[in-house]
Amino acid sequence: MKHHHLLVGLVRLHVLHHAAEHEINGQWMIDELARHGYRLSPGTLYPMLHSMENRGYLISREAHQGSVRRKFYRATDLGREGLETAKRQLRELTGEALKDDSPL
Repeated sequence: MKHHHLLVGLVRLHVLHHAAEHEINGQWMIDELARHGYRLSPGTLYPMLHSMENRGYLISREAHQGSVRRKFYRATDLGREGLETAKRQLRELTGEALKDDSPL
């Protein structure tokens, strides 16, 4: 992903947004992010999900569907709190960065 270091925070927020709305799994999230122009491999997304879980932003559960084991994630209270904080900061940034007189 071009500009990975700049955009990785937005990817995490996108994950939190959906995990706050409903359970997500890795493949669904890869597909959803692709719809928004983010091209993440499983080798990038799954460590990110595990890191977010280790930091307390997500909680997971495992489910077996036949011989396939899937891990489903949802946002914790800390994750929802972090998402709300990030939304406030994003509103401030976009209000400043997207003014008519600011170059894109």
